[in-house]
Amino acid sequence: MLGRLIAREPAVRVGLVGISLGGNVLLKWLGERGTGAYAQVRAGAAISTPFDLAACARVLDVGLCRALYTRNFLGTMKPKVRAKAPLHGGRIDLDAVRRARTFTEYDRAVTAPMFGFADERDYWARSSSRPYLPDIRRPALLINAVNDPFVPAAALPEAEIADSPWLEAAFVPEGGHAGFLEGPWGRRSWAERRALAFLHRHLRS
Repeated sequence: MLGRLIAREPAVRVGLVGISLGGNVLLKWLGERGTGAYAQVRAGAAISTPFDLAACARVLDVGLCRALYTRNFLGTMKPKVRAKAPLHGGRIDLDAVRRARTFTEYDRAVTAPMFGFADERDYWARSSSRPYLPDIRRPALLINAVNDPFVPAAALPEAEIADSPWLEAAFVPEGGHAGFLEGPWGRRSWAERRALAFLHRHLRS
C-alpha cells in the first residue's frame, strides 16, 4: 500500500505510526530497509512496542498477566482461527488451538505454521524488531511505558537507542500498554500527541 501511494504521489512526505505489534512491524521494516527505505518516508513513531517477542510472551504466560490479559486475548482469537482455518490448507491443528492456554502454545499452534516458521521460538526470534534497530536510517520515536504489563522494562532497548543517532526514546514511568491518557477525565492521548509532534517536525524539515 505504501509503495502504491508513493508511486501515485511521488512528492508526498510520509510519517509512519505503529502501535503495539504494529510498532514492532514498523521498526523491523525500517531496520530491514535501512538506507534503502523509500525517500518519501521521513520518520516513524512506535508506541508500546514489544521489541522482544520472546520476553513479552514469557511475561504474558504467567501470573496475573495470564489471568487478566492472555485469557481474554485467546478468547477472542480462537474463534477467528477456527473460522479461517480452512483457508490454510490443514496447517492449523485446531485441537492444539483449542487446548492453548498461553501465547507460547498459541504461537506454536497458529502463528508459526500459518506464516512458515519452524516453531514459536523461530517466530519470536525472526520477527522481533530489537535486532533491527541499529540499522534504522530514518528518525524514529520509540514511546513505551516502564509499567507496561506486556513489555518488561528489561526488554526496552536502551543500549540500541544510546548508540543510534536515528532513535529517540520516550520511556516514561506510567502509561501501561497504549494508555498514556492525559487531561480532564483522561480524554486525550499523550502518546498520540507526542508522536504527531515528532512526525510533524520531521515532515516539515
